[in-house]
Amino acid sequence: MPAEPRSPRLAVLIDADNASAKIVDGLFEEIAKIGEASVRRIYGDFASARSKAWIEVLAKHAIIPQQQFVYTTGKNASDITLVIDAMDLLHSGRFDGFCLVSSDSDFTRLASRIREQGVDVFGFGEQKTPESFRQACRRFVYTENLLPAATSNESDATTTQKSLQPPSAATPIIKKVIGQMESEDGWVPLGAVGNQLANLASDFDPRTYGFRKLSDLVRKTGAFDVDQLEGKPLRIRVKQPGPKKKS
Repeated sequence: MPAEPRSPRLAVLIDADNASAKIVDGLFEEIAKIGEASVRRIYGDFASARSKAWIEVLAKHAIIPQQQFVYTTGKNASDITLVIDAMDLLHSGRFDGFCLVSSDSDFTRLASRIREQGVDVFGFGEQKTPESFRQACRRFVYTENLLPAATSNESDATTTQKSLQPPSAATPIIKKVIGQMESEDGWVPLGAVGNQLANLASDFDPRTYGFRKLSDLVRKTGAFDVDQLEGKPLRIRVKQPGPKKKS
């Protein structure tokens, strides 16, 4: 019998100094959507109080700690070790992608170097992460969107409890994408818009604006017409001005 296609193999490398243990469940749920987390390593000084919270979740997610004692103030041995390991894993040729979990811009060059090799990089960090690192990744996920949170309305599971930005903040970039797409009548498939958004902005995520689905976000902005004919994919266009009222 032919073997079933295998999920992409991923190397997950976590910077314990720049990531909270509170995200761990959401993090691996998100990574599971991408592929198989074959390697799971975390780097830090686990003798320090700063990284203590990670110790409690390592076994649950089979994360291997890479202990780095701090011998000199101002020198980050953990970052250096993470980079060395990443390059060793990259040159092994066994991985289809890397997940770098950190808000530190120092990993920008590492992400760029891995992608130069034709391997995808998925970044995970806080909203404060510098743009250089975010854009060096194929996709970047804000870890605030991975924190455990109940829905704001139990009857409406499309809305998350807290948004990082108002829905209206997504309007300009969605309009920009629609403007870049070829269309005779202004209507474009929502799925194609979503793909182009991911290419244009690696950190675009409907959850940042309080919604799980792009379609719900688009409707909430009030800036777009939405149409779905029976048996056809949903499509959108920039809202057309209504007829002028006669004076």
